[in-house]
Order: sequence, then structure tokens, then C-alpha cells
Amino acid sequence: MENMLETSNHFITNEGLTPLSVLLFRNIIYDYYASSGRDLPWRRTNNPYFILVSEIMLQQTQVERVIPKYELFIKTFPDLSSLAKAPTKLIIELWQGLGYNRRALSLHQCARIIVNEFQAEVPSDEENLRRLPGIGKATASAIAAFAFNKPTVFIETNIRTVFIHFFFRNDWAVQDRQLFPLIEQTLDHCNPRHWYYAVMDYGVYLKKTGNDNNRQSAHYNKQSPFQGSNRQIRGMILKYILTHPGSSENEIVCDIKSDYTAIKENLIQLEKEGFIITGKVGYQIAE
Repeated sequence: MENMLETSNHFITNEGLTPLSVLLFRNIIYDYYASSGRDLPWRRTNNPYFILVSEIMLQQTQVERVIPKYELFIKTFPDLSSLAKAPTKLIIELWQGLGYNRRALSLHQCARIIVNEFQAEVPSDEENLRRLPGIGKATASAIAAFAFNKPTVFIETNIRTVFIHFFFRNDWAVQDRQLFPLIEQTLDHCNPRHWYYAVMDYGVYLKKTGNDNNRQSAHYNKQSPFQGSNRQIRGMILKYILTHPGSSENEIVCDIKSDYTAIKENLIQLEKEGFIITGKVGYQIAE
């Protein structure tokens, strides 16, 4: 069926995809999903708070690393109110191992805003979701689709891989603006939640079979190595302060054994961002 969609010249017109091409495309994606779809914990719930947590955790982080952290996080903070009241130190402790710790602070701030301004109910519209810290257009659209089954149009790496594979296989530097009309045309408005689950899983399948068409995107950026990176130093500093509260700058530098200038600069930046505080007693995780 995939070859039929690829080779026939009756499916693409100047106006876009024909109804038959949309049907064939959906059948390919749904057939794969029916036989090989992933069973992920955040797919077993329609709880908007749980889905909010999963979407922020999944930003730039692989599913396999997210699953245990997600399950521990929602067990520790089963609702928005418990997360909003939690000390920052505990949230950062639970976040250790996921990286990009700024997301932990954003999620904490999200919980407080939702509790105070939205009566502890995650907003269902993209406009209000985008007002929340750490939530951009794609994440807001994903939350609206997965938590509220709204037919939003968004793109992420697996979706991008699928649409380039089927419709731009021989092209390079493919722009997302070329993909959005096709994503919108093929969207299953009756069940957008499961449609996006299916498309993403097909993207994972393509990558596993060596067809990482995402590299053909104009927006493709290979992640820089973690070892020796600024991300690694930030994580080491936070982990050290969590386990050694009250440490001085010299103690942190001596024990971490990394570049002095990089550590000093990151201590300043982490304090500006609200992760840590310093005073007479040394560095502490902010409350």
C-alpha cells in the first residue's frame, strides 16, 4: 500500500492531496498502529495534568528515559495542587537524570499558575496553554490534542519524519511550512488523539528501520555531545548542591573538578534562573 501511495500520479494535485491519497495514507498509519503501537503510561489516561507532565518531560528527552521518571513524578505529585505546594528541592531531586532541569522549574510554575488562575484545571485551549512557562506552540497543541482530543495541527520529530518519508522522500532542506498543510489535510478530526499516537509510532518505526528522514528537514539539528557540555556542568552543580547543601564556591569547584570559569558562570546563571540561592551559609536549592 505504501508503494501504491508513493508511485501513483493520481493522488497529488495542485490543491494538495486527493481524498483517495488521504485514505491510503491513514490506512497505512493506522494498520501499523493496530499491530505495533506502543503502550506508554501517559496514553492510558486522559488526565490533563498527567499529560501536561509527560509532554514537558518528553521535550528533547527519549521516551525510555521519561517512563520511570514520569511514573515516579505523578505518584509523588498526584495532582496539580500537590505539585504547586511542593518544595523546589524535591522537584529537582525527582527530575535528576532527565536533563534540561529548567523544565522542572517551568512545570512547577505551571502548576502554581493553573491552581491560582484556572481553578486547578489545565486549560484546554492553545492560547491559554501557551501562556504557561515552558510551553510553546507545539507543546500547547500536543496537550490540547492528547488531553482534550482537539484537532490541533502540530509537528515534532517523529511526525516530521513520517511526512518527509511519504511526501518529500527525495528532497532536502524541507521546510515545516511545506509539511503543515499535509498534516492538516490528513488529520483524523474524529480522533486526533489516536491519530497522532499512530503517526508518531510510525515515525519511530521508520527510524528503527534506518529511514530517519528527519535529517532531510531544514530544521534538523544534531544534538551536541553531552560529555563536557554546559548541560553536564549545570547538572553536576545541581546534583552536588542537592547532596551538599551549604557548600561554598571553592568546595563545589574542588569536588566537581571541572573548568573553574565554567562552574562560576553556571553558578551565577543558575542563581539568576531561580534554581539556587547563596548567602552566609553557602549555596542552597531555592525554595
